[in-house]
Amino acid sequence: MAEEKAEKTKSNKKKKKAADKNAAQSNSLSKYMRETRGELRKVTWPTRKEAWRLTWIVLAVTAAFAGFLWAFDALFSNSLRLLLEQIV
Repeated sequence: MAEEKAEKTKSNKKKKKAADKNAAQSNSLSKYMRETRGELRKVTWPTRKEAWRLTWIVLAVTAAFAGFLWAFDALFSNSLRLLLEQIV
């Protein structure tokens, strides 16, 4: 009988630890969500006009860089081809 009582006590302690762990995780998650929401309220979001302007700037810079890489690649490829033709 004492053994059964000791096992029940151990079982109850394990259940309590598991419940405490779940509660702590739940509290951590809710705390994280509250803090995240608070930080997002502090953000200064761009207007629609600013967002479009910045989007066009990104697209223009991307296109310019793509053109630069294309020209560099073409120059390098042709130079290498001419060099190989001279060797072979």
